[in-house]
Amino acid sequence: MGLTAGQRVRLAADLGIGEAVAGEAVVGFLSIGAGAEGTVERVDELPEPLEVREYRRLKDLHDDYGHTMPEASRDRLTDELAELEPIFTAHQQAGPQLTARVRFHSGLVLDAAPAHVLTAL
Repeated sequence: MGLTAGQRVRLAADLGIGEAVAGEAVVGFLSIGAGAEGTVERVDELPEPLEVREYRRLKDLHDDYGHTMPEASRDRLTDELAELEPIFTAHQQAGPQLTARVRFHSGLVLDAAPAHVLTAL
């Protein structure tokens, strides 16, 4: 689902937030129940994983300078690219990883919520 600021959304799953504490004693567990509705305040794209950035860097190196490299170096570079390619391909297929800051009608604010736990209204 593509998220945009100002969009109304509903929580698709129960989210456990953490322990509720009174004094020094844990008195319960706080969660937001599925079905809670709110408004997206901000959408952020998570940075690419290190392996994806490394694949891009090595691919550019290979494409730009591979023909000038000694054969052993070029072979090593090709092997490194082959190791990283499945991670890169999976990342490309998944698309950008989005998170959202959502203000629920109850007043609670959930930041860095992954897009897959929210559904559009």
